[in-house]
Formats: sequence, structure tokens, C-alpha cells
Amino acid sequence: MSVRVYYEDTDFSGIVYHANYLRFLERGRTNHLRLLGAGHRSLFEEARQEAPGFAFVVRSMQIEFLKPARMDDVLEVMTGPQQVKGASITLHQRITRGDELLVEAHVRVAFVCAGRARPIPKALRTAMRAGQDLIGT
Repeated sequence: MSVRVYYEDTDFSGIVYHANYLRFLERGRTNHLRLLGAGHRSLFEEARQEAPGFAFVVRSMQIEFLKPARMDDVLEVMTGPQQVKGASITLHQRITRGDELLVEAHVRVAFVCAGRARPIPKALRTAMRAGQDLIGT
């Protein structure tokens, strides 16, 4: 997924403020199923039937800030499932500018319903595992 860096994304020195990378990573996770070609809306409707009131929440995140991005840079946010478990998914995310790796993150996302961890509905788990197979992680 491509992201252009705007003035609002930068700090006083003209580089991307570290917390704004979290927004870029969030967009990458949100778009992940769509980028896999999965029917985003139908998968979530099926999940809603199985687990009303569900949500994905970030359980943990490890981020390496390697190089800065600057205003007007075009960045690529790559997201792929690293591990798909019953109630959580660990995603490997990378933000690059051309061939340069700027940020690398490992994000564990838990599936919750009514405030408690629950098994991920089968349709979503299958779509995520398919993505894992495509990426080969």
C-alpha cells in the first residue's frame, strides 16, 4: 500500500514524527485483507454473525525505526501474516522508500468479543492463513 508523506505527518525538523508511523501501519493492517483480494465486507459480515460486537485490538507491537522519511516521500507499507493462531494474528510489517527499509514492525492483534479474547471466526482465519501461504512466512 502506498502512502505519501504530508506536512502534517512531519515534526519541526521535516521528518516523519515517530508516532505517525503507527497510523501508516494501522492503514496497512486495515487494508491487508482487501489487498489479498478477500471480500472484506462479506468476511466481516460473516464474523459479525458468529461473534456479534467483535473487534481486533493490538496486543503487542515491536517497532524498529531504521531510517527517517521526509515530507513528500512516497512510502510502501507491506503487511503479511507471520503467525495465525486461534485468537490472535501476528503480522510482519515493513515501511520502505524504494529499496530502503525505514521501519519494521511485528504486531500481535487479538480477536475480542464482549471484552474477552475469542477464537477468530473461521472465514477470517482462513483468509489470513491464505495470505500467509501466499507470502510464504
